Amino acid sequence: MTRKISFSVGEYYHLYNRGVDKRNIFANKNDYGRFTALLYLCNSSKPINISKHFDRKRSFQELFVVPRKNTLVEIVSYCLMPNHFHILVYEKRESGISRFMQKLSTAYSMYFNVKRGRTGGLFEGTFKAKHIDTNPYLLYVTSYIHLNPIKLIDTKWKENGIRDKKAARSYLHQYPYSSFLDYVGKKRKEGNIIEPRFLQDTRTPNSFEEFVGEWLSNDASDLAEVKPRLNNKQT
Repeated sequence: MTRKISFSVGEYYHLYNRGVDKRNIFANKNDYGRFTALLYLCNSSKPINISKHFDRKRSFQELFVVPRKNTLVEIVSYCLMPNHFHILVYEKRESGISRFMQKLSTAYSMYFNVKRGRTGGLFEGTFKAKHIDTNPYLLYVTSYIHLNPIKLIDTKWKENGIRDKKAARSYLHQYPYSSFLDYVGKKRKEGNIIEPRFLQDTRTPNSFEEFVGEWLSNDASDLAEVKPRLNNKQT
């Protein structure tokens, strides 16, 4: 399928995809760890050396400090769910997003297929993308991405709101497969995935309450079409 959107340097985009036939693409900690490490390593103009980087003697934590030059995109936020992922990025250089996602999808699919003795595509076609064209929309999508794991404990949170905010807050503070922990101040090596300026931006939500507030906000006219665009079968 041909993507209807084109990417431009200096713009923000919400990227997402899920497993073919809605299958799980992350089954255990090693799967999540591998994809998270690839988010960091594939964001480089240099080819990724799989055998070198993923030597059995190296931990995932060691990979988040591997020197990189000429990153392709700036990653604003991300979240990995059992059968899909979300990544919010800023395009730094021409074709940066396309190159980054090609490297990421290929490297993870090869790992997944070899590990499970399967062949064929892992993802549901070409990754999907939405252009983030306003600051309110940027804040909304960042919040939406970080709140996504609540679906694992409350399947109807998007439709009915977050019923138990205390339980949701506790769950997100324990969920390691998103950038939420980096935004709320936890120091960890995975934080190197995110461009520092986003974590330091005082306009960016940095607490559970602020993320919920941005998601619930309906004051800005710019958000009129956000919820219909995001609440689709992909997520």
